[in-house]
Amino acid sequence: MSIVHKIGRRKTSVARVYVRPGSGVITVNGKDATTYFSTDVMVYKLNQPFILSETVGQYDVTVNVFGGGNTGQAEVIRLGISRALCEINAEFRLALKPAGLLTRDARMVERKKPGQKKARKRFQFSKR
Repeated sequence: MSIVHKIGRRKTSVARVYVRPGSGVITVNGKDATTYFSTDVMVYKLNQPFILSETVGQYDVTVNVFGGGNTGQAEVIRLGISRALCEINAEFRLALKPAGLLTRDARMVERKKPGQKKARKRFQFSKR
């Protein structure tokens, strides 16, 4: 098996994920994942596909991610890793699908409408 390349998207974040056999090192934009993501929750989100598929420490992951915030980037990487693992072995899908790791979160920011303050908020109305 060579390198598997998959893309994950959420909100405005896009991640290109490259998975290859290795020792379990996750590199995000040239930095270690624990350095790039400051909290343990974010690092756990990255490792979640490996935990569910019982492949912790078997694959090296290199990620190029841009756009969005920390949470969106972590979830986008998780989606890309999950898709790559399913391409490596189709049986991993049985573990990842019920946990919701293969579903793209389609929610996006609603646009601002003309004549309003924000997307749904109206300007204040005074009856003077």
